[in-house]
Amino acid sequence: MTPRRIQPLVEDRLSHLPAVALLGPRQAGKTTLALAIAEGRKSVYLDLESPLDREKLSDPIFYLSGHEEDLVIIDEVQRMPELFEILRGLIDQGRRRGKKSGRFLLLGSASIDLLRQSETLAGRIAYIELSPLDALEVGAEQHGRLWVRGGFPESFLADSESRSLVWRQDFIRTYLERDIPQLGPRIPATTLQRFWTMLAHVQGGLFNAAHLARGLAVDGKTVSRYLDLLTDLMLARQLQPFQTNAGKRLVKSPKVYVRDSGIVHALLNIGDREALLGHPVSGTSWEGFVIENLIAAAPPRTAPLFYRTAAGAEVDLLLEIPTHGLWAIDIKRGLTARPEKGFFVACGDLQPARRFLVNAGSERRAVDADTEVIGLEELTRMLAGL
Repeated sequence: MTPRRIQPLVEDRLSHLPAVALLGPRQAGKTTLALAIAEGRKSVYLDLESPLDREKLSDPIFYLSGHEEDLVIIDEVQRMPELFEILRGLIDQGRRRGKKSGRFLLLGSASIDLLRQSETLAGRIAYIELSPLDALEVGAEQHGRLWVRGGFPESFLADSESRSLVWRQDFIRTYLERDIPQLGPRIPATTLQRFWTMLAHVQGGLFNAAHLARGLAVDGKTVSRYLDLLTDLMLARQLQPFQTNAGKRLVKSPKVYVRDSGIVHALLNIGDREALLGHPVSGTSWEGFVIENLIAAAPPRTAPLFYRTAAGAEVDLLLEIPTHGLWAIDIKRGLTARPEKGFFVACGDLQPARRFLVNAGSERRAVDADTEVIGLEELTRMLAGL
């Protein structure tokens, strides 16, 4: 198992809360991490996709009451959203008997049912996101491979580029044909695949519902619903614009990204690094890859945003970091690239606390008195250490 950076965080939350929900897309490594956390403690594992385990929970109060001293891991918990109300009662009963922490570890594929069910377990549960492998978990020497293959462990660790691509294409097909229909929305798989592929083609672009709707022969509201679905499933990201009274016309539409770079490449049938470097999506794929890794490394409660004016002043990524202020980040793949004029104009508007240009190298140097060129590895470590 590749060590996951959030394991200490999950263990810390379990040490003082009765429940933790670990959310992430399928195959991101939630079950592997949960079983690693369970090692050395008395625990029981239930997979709600297993008919046998679902039968055990036909009378959940009776079954779970018998495991009050165990860590109960419930996988694919979105399959039984009604379980949350039962868990609330069991947690409160346990608290009265002195059992205040470490009772339930819930794993979910970030479905709408899981995130919006009526019983929130407020004050009793911590929600933690597990993304696929990130730059700090694989090391600087593997960043190129991580960019091409993406962070899903089975894809990243595959024996060859071709096997990695086949795994990702199968992953996409399985999500469309089996997983999404199980979560409730009745969307034709071919339509959603076309939409997902369109997002890959416009990676990092402003969301234009009308343009995408014309390509799918649906209306704009339907396209927005598709995007919200992929966002809820942690497969897409809507990067929101920074709003300020700068006295300028600001872009108000979000930028959209397919979150995993390997999925971007699979949707576009890009099989290896050579094909990627010659493809028009190369630059925006790198931008999305860097953004996901910086967000994953940033401290909790950091707000990721972007800034763009109608006149062209732009910052690719703004991080509003609690107690550390606003960081402005420009993203270029080339080692000799410099920030464009629009970046400096935007920084003049925003007056950020720190300014960086992130590239594919490892050298750190100054562009001017306020702006530094820095590699992805060093900046992610800097953010993780805040």
